[in-house]
Amino acid sequence: MPEVETQHAQVGAAESWEDRVRRTFRAMVTAYTLESKLSSLYKAGKIVGGVYIGRGQEALSGALGACLRRGQDIFFPLIRDQAGRTAFGETLLDATRTYLGSVLGPMRGRDGNIHRGRPREGLPAMISHLGGGVATVSGMLMARRMQGSLGTAVGATCAGDGATSTGAFHEGLNLAAVEHLPMVIVIANNQYAYSTPTERQFACRSLVDRAVGYGMAGHEVDGTDMLACLEVLGSAVEAARAGKGPQMVVASLLRLSGHGEHDDAAYVPESVRQSPLGRDCMTVAETQMTEGGFATAGEIAAWREQAAEDVQAAVATAQQEPGPDPFRDDWNAYATPGFREQT
Repeated sequence: MPEVETQHAQVGAAESWEDRVRRTFRAMVTAYTLESKLSSLYKAGKIVGGVYIGRGQEALSGALGACLRRGQDIFFPLIRDQAGRTAFGETLLDATRTYLGSVLGPMRGRDGNIHRGRPREGLPAMISHLGGGVATVSGMLMARRMQGSLGTAVGATCAGDGATSTGAFHEGLNLAAVEHLPMVIVIANNQYAYSTPTERQFACRSLVDRAVGYGMAGHEVDGTDMLACLEVLGSAVEAARAGKGPQMVVASLLRLSGHGEHDDAAYVPESVRQSPLGRDCMTVAETQMTEGGFATAGEIAAWREQAAEDVQAAVATAQQEPGPDPFRDDWNAYATPGFREQT
């Protein structure tokens, strides 16, 4: 396939195209397995707060995380980005400890389960999924530039189609463009802002048309296609890294679950579910893995089994750990003196 050959050349010696594909798919499998467990725990009353899963967006999110470099780049994930978090290097314990309120987690049991992160490692905690990540990543990149430590780092964040209608998104995007920041903004056009369909959100042909208005490059991709996501996102990340300014990537797909586990998504018509947008990227990716010679059916089965064991072990560990003690602990997630050494 020409696409594979092109991407293989872009990956270079650090990681082959085949290795990146396998790593992305494994991250998707792990994220899917973890989120299935989190959904069960939520329904059993074991998780306080909401649970938001990435059904239908695993390929897009996983591909973005896999195209970034942990320890160098910045990744601001959103509520449906578990696959991207996993591909970027977040551990299962960081996720389960935060969801289950363990004092040993990255937020020390002091913040919401989807607001977890490790800012010093380029993984800021989510502030808002309504466009807040664009300004946050822009600020982090500008801070590095001012300190003279930006180097070839890239910043990336995501937004849903609904977030593109918010003021925070537009202001952040304008700042990134004016400052010519090495940034990738990924828009998951999952067809609904909670329950509001896209035709009631914007009038342009495609959200990618907005890139022109801000003076940045725009790309479109089928968000249900793992290989296409890896190719387009890989090109966008490398363009940003090469000094070509911010890149907007718009992916078309369908959220295959409710807005959160509290929402049954009954507002989605069956005709939309049965459309090409509604195909499951996990199924598509598995076919691509086997037919493309990236993995055998036996390997994939073993990966799923390993993911199930790892998730169960992480949940069991977090469940046995204490939560914060209100009579002894403070409410600071990051600011407590000495916390950096503890982690």
